[in-house]
Amino acid sequence: MAVRNYFFDKGWLASTSFPVPVIAVGNLSMGGTGKSPQIEYLIRLLQERYALATLSRGYGRKTKGFVLATAQTKMSDLGDEPFQFHSKFPEITVAVDENRVEGITNLLQLDKSPEVILLDDAYQHRKVKADYYILLTAYDELYVNDWVVPVGNLRETRAGAKRSDVVVVTKCPVDLSHKEMNAITTRINKYTDSPVFFSTVTYDEKLYSKEASILLNDLVKESCLIVAGIAKPQPFVDYIKQGNDGHEVLLFPDHHNFSENDITTILVRAKGRKIITTEKDYVRLQNRLPAEQLYYQPIKTEFLERQEDFDQLILEVIQNKKATS
Repeated sequence: MAVRNYFFDKGWLASTSFPVPVIAVGNLSMGGTGKSPQIEYLIRLLQERYALATLSRGYGRKTKGFVLATAQTKMSDLGDEPFQFHSKFPEITVAVDENRVEGITNLLQLDKSPEVILLDDAYQHRKVKADYYILLTAYDELYVNDWVVPVGNLRETRAGAKRSDVVVVTKCPVDLSHKEMNAITTRINKYTDSPVFFSTVTYDEKLYSKEASILLNDLVKESCLIVAGIAKPQPFVDYIKQGNDGHEVLLFPDHHNFSENDITTILVRAKGRKIITTEKDYVRLQNRLPAEQLYYQPIKTEFLERQEDFDQLILEVIQNKKATS
């Protein structure tokens, strides 16, 4: 990875730029930093202003090459996270392509081509020269404390942070002090002089099924089965349980492809009880489990402070690109 980055930095390997603003969201670690909620935050910020597209690799999908989401598209065509974007934001363009250069080229050839493109999990995809790089690092696993695999959990060395335009420390406690924010910022600024922001995950007070919604507080005296197939599921599990030890937990690997045996196991373990899962897992489990049993918990990214400053950085990048294109 270091040699590859050096070749790109020197221009010996080519990076392709595009005439529309391209914003890349990613991380140095192997995962679990909250990329999907951050992409959704950007969608909410931009979808009313611009014709917007998201482009992902489509991890775990059963297709190859460029796939454009339509009303007939299935989760297995896109992968769980892109399908989640498509389901929640049907008015935007959602596409997948393991070759991001070809993916963007195909998007720009559409009759209704996007004005802004969001690249999901593309920090290391250097064949595209994005206009802005948002680097995420989780509060409880800061990249400044980590090492490259197999010793640690980083895809590349900490020095890769210098390519960022902004750093967002995700999954922070809501009561994070300014003193600790300053201390973390100082450590991050050893590797990059990019501005640093702090965000947290907020949970909806309701759980949703295909047919209904219920308040999480209504489950205090009820026993449910919690199912999760995401990286670092413990915060989700703890939030759903809220001290209720009557809930049972069944965990699977991140991006898990649920088999028929897995579905049978879930139903047997549930014993007719409600099944509570993450929004990402829901797109893989819906239509395979009884609609009246299966509920999911939506989450959002919120900034602890200076949200308007972050938004302005993004909007300025887009405006500046459009002014010079």
